Amino acid sequence: MQDSARTVEAQMLIRKPAATVFQAFIDPALTKNFWFTNASGSLEEGKTVTWEWEMYGVSTMVSVQQIVPSEKIVIHWGEPSTTVEFIFKPVTENSTYVIIKNYGFDQPAEELLPLFKDLTGGFTTVLDGLKAFLEHNINLNLIADKFSAGEADHKQP
Repeated sequence: MQDSARTVEAQMLIRKPAATVFQAFIDPALTKNFWFTNASGSLEEGKTVTWEWEMYGVSTMVSVQQIVPSEKIVIHWGEPSTTVEFIFKPVTENSTYVIIKNYGFDQPAEELLPLFKDLTGGFTTVLDGLKAFLEHNINLNLIADKFSAGEADHKQP
């Protein structure tokens, strides 16, 4: 069950049809243009894949819990495992409101603020990169450039 007080959320309007935006998260050949550098496969319900961020030497296992085409993707990821929902809400025929929710945290309250700050910033950066890629066909390299060389030891995907 989702506890709204322990939920990270980011959202963005993407001026593309819901099916296009949804596919950008399912197909790693597209996702690598705005998020991770490599994936062991496409997202499919019941499947576990590995996402990699080579520039940081980080990877995570992603267990796909639910896929509703053009509407929702639900995954479990990380250690300790949390749930991430990607929700795709059509606004018009050619625009989609994307909501990313991450929840299921069991860390003590004092550890949540820095974690939530990091995750909110990360998911917002993903959505910013998605918008640039889908609307303007530009890969801004936002994830690769997120942390300066002085912070290269950052390990949160």
